[in-house]
Amino acid sequence: MTSHIPSIVSRRSFLKSSAMAGGALLTAHSLGAPAAQAEAPLMAYVGTFSSPLRDVLPTQVDLPPGNGRGIHLFQVDRTTGALTPRGIYELGTSPSCLALNASGACLYSSNETDRVGESKEGTVSAFAIDRADGQLKLLNTVPSGGAGPTYVSVHPCGKFLLVANYFGGSVAVLPIQPDGSLGAATDVKVDEGTIGPRKATNAPPGTFAFSGHDRTHAHMIQADPSGRFVLHIDLGLDRIFVWKFDDTKCTLTPNDPPQVSLPPGDGPRHFSFHPNGRWLYSVQEEGSNVVLFDYNGTTGRLAARQTISTLPPGFSGSNFCSEILVSPDGRFLYAGNRLHDSVAIFSIGDKG
Repeated sequence: MTSHIPSIVSRRSFLKSSAMAGGALLTAHSLGAPAAQAEAPLMAYVGTFSSPLRDVLPTQVDLPPGNGRGIHLFQVDRTTGALTPRGIYELGTSPSCLALNASGACLYSSNETDRVGESKEGTVSAFAIDRADGQLKLLNTVPSGGAGPTYVSVHPCGKFLLVANYFGGSVAVLPIQPDGSLGAATDVKVDEGTIGPRKATNAPPGTFAFSGHDRTHAHMIQADPSGRFVLHIDLGLDRIFVWKFDDTKCTLTPNDPPQVSLPPGDGPRHFSFHPNGRWLYSVQEEGSNVVLFDYNGTTGRLAARQTISTLPPGFSGSNFCSEILVSPDGRFLYAGNRLHDSVAIFSIGDKG
C-alpha cells in the first residue's frame, strides 16, 4: 500500500456508488453462460441477522438485534447498479455469511446459531439457484462443526465448503456432493492458545472498542489461490493459522510454522488475497488497521511487512473494522470502519 493516509469516504455514499457492498454479506453473480447474460438476471443475495424474530440465542456473546428475515434477494440493474427486491428466503437462524460456487449454480449460508443437537452446534445450508430468475431452492442443512458459524467459503476445487465457527472457536471442512448439497464434516479443528488482551495494542486514542477477547473466535476461513493451503483467522487469539489441505483425505494438517501472530488485542477479522497471490492483507477489528503480508504460495508462509491505519489522522474515539477487499484489478484495497461509518480506500503500489 503506497499511501500512509487512506482516502476516507462515508460508508453510505460508497455503497451508493460501488458494486462492493456488505462484503461477505452481499454476493452478486451473473447467472448463466456469457452468451446468455443478456437474458439472465444479475442477482444479489444478502445475508442477515434474523434470530431475534424467531429464537434469541443463549450465547455468551449474543448476536445483536436484527430485523432480517433470512436471505434477501435483489436483481441488479446492469447499467445503474440499482437494486430491485426479488423476494426473501425465510430462515430463522441468521444466515449471516453467504458464498457462491464458481458456476453460480449453488449458494451456501452460515446459519449463526448454537442450538442444534446435544453439542449445541450451528448449521450451514446449501441452495440451488434457478438460472432463470435467481430464486433459491433448499438442498439440505447440516451441522457446521461448532457453535455460531460466521463464515463460509468454497475451496477452489469446488468440492469442499470451509466453515469458521465464531462461538465455537473452530473450523470445519464439509464435502460438497455432485448435486451441490453438503455432506457431514470430514475434519474439525478447535483453536487453542492464550487469549489476547481486551484493549488493542494499536487502538486509537479514546477508544472503548473491545469485543472478541473473551475466548477463541474463529472469524474467517479461506483457501489460498492454489488450494494447497487453507488459512483461518482467530480474533480472540490474534492469530492467522495456516493449514496444509489434503483434498483426498479431506483434512487439514498444521503448516510449518502453523500460525503468525498479530499485535495483542488488535483482533484480526478478515483477510483478502491480492490477485497475484503473493500478498495477503488482514484487517484488524479492534486495532483499526490493515497489515500487509508477503505470502509464499510454495511453503504457505506469511511474513508481515507493513501496517497502516484505516482511520484519518487525528481520529480519537471508538471504531470496529469490518470487511476488507482487494479490487479485481489489484490496484485498490477497501476496508470498512464501523462506528466511524466510513470506508478507507488505499492504492496498492508495485511492491504491495
